[in-house]
Amino acid sequence: MRVLVVDDERTLVRAIERGLAAEGFAVDVALDGETGLELATDRDYDAIVLDVMLPRRNGYDVVTALRERGVWTPVLMLSAKDGEHDVADGLDVGADDYLTKPFAFVVLVARLRALVRRPAEPRPAVLEVGDLLLDPAARTVTLAGAPVDLTVRELALLEYLMRHAGRVVGKVELRDHVWDGTGEDLNVVEVYVGYLRRKLGRSAVTTVRGAGYRVGG
Repeated sequence: MRVLVVDDERTLVRAIERGLAAEGFAVDVALDGETGLELATDRDYDAIVLDVMLPRRNGYDVVTALRERGVWTPVLMLSAKDGEHDVADGLDVGADDYLTKPFAFVVLVARLRALVRRPAEPRPAVLEVGDLLLDPAARTVTLAGAPVDLTVRELALLEYLMRHAGRVVGKVELRDHVWDGTGEDLNVVEVYVGYLRRKLGRSAVTTVRGAGYRVGG
């Protein structure tokens, strides 16, 4: 398995490189964000270890650029910051996991092996289905370029459907993920689908009788 490590702390990088090599990984190293972006774009990696605070281009920008270029290699972000918003920012721009410095090397290896087991499927930071765009980080929705005002719950429902675009999603699955399975009646899903259709048009969400709902496809 080939891994790219992007970090400007040379001592840490050398330690990670030696440790991963001992675990059977082939390791490439970049000491700044711009070089890391070039390597990650031009070469195939099974995973990328990416620091947030980097010279020339920070980790958030690198992940954003990779996803915009259609590079879906799993990314494990490293940061000395451990605030909830820092973690959320990393995941929102397209990272797959987040590890706070200092960390145990055995945890780094376990996280990497878990990431490598995942397929490198498209996970865009901004969701797009036809002329409908949803930005989870900014919490905005546009339809044919025009902004659409959605409530928090409507946005969560639409995001889940768009993340599974083309697939029929059942009411139970929607309730359990959008309402956290808090005992809501299944009819609440139908009610909120109706709200979305009023704001986005009836064709935005398709009903598949006896199965559930679908966006796109």
